[in-house]
Amino acid sequence: MKRFLIVLAAGALIAVGAAACAKAQEENAPAPDFSVKDLKGNTLTLASYKGKVLVLNFWATWCPPCREEIPDFIEAYKSLDARGLKILGLSVDRIPVDRLREWTEKAGMIYPVAVATGQIIMDYQPGQYIPATIIIDRKGRIRYRTSGSMDKDTLVRLFKEYSD
Repeated sequence: MKRFLIVLAAGALIAVGAAACAKAQEENAPAPDFSVKDLKGNTLTLASYKGKVLVLNFWATWCPPCREEIPDFIEAYKSLDARGLKILGLSVDRIPVDRLREWTEKAGMIYPVAVATGQIIMDYQPGQYIPATIIIDRKGRIRYRTSGSMDKDTLVRLFKEYSD
C-alpha cells in the first residue's frame, strides 16, 4: 500500500510538472492566425497587427466585470496606441451586430470590436470565464493569458513587458 501511494504521488507530481511545462510552452507559442470582421466591416487578421502588441479581449455586454474593465482598456489604448498597443475586443454576445455596435458606441469603445467566431475561440481557447485576455507580443507569440478583470495599470505594465 505504501509503495502504491508513493507511485501515485510521483505520478501526480509528474502530471503537475507536465501541465506547467505545457502552459509555459503555450504562453510562448506562435499565435494562431485569424480573420474576423470588426463591427465597421473591416477584415482584421493576425498579420494586420504585425510588429504590435495585441491584446485580445473576450467579453460580453451582459458581463459586469467586462463592462468594468472597458474604460481602463479605452484609456490604455488612447495613451499607448501610437507606441504599438492594439486591442481587439472579441464579443461573445449573441445579439444582432447592429445592437452590439450601438452598445460599443455608447460605451465609447474606440478600439476595434468583432464578434468572436467559433474558430477563434477554438484556436485561442480563452477558457470558460469572461473577461478573458490574451496578449500577443510584437513577434506574434502568445505571452500572457488570464481570466478576470484587468485594470489599466496591469495592461500598461504588461504592454511594456512584452514590447521587446
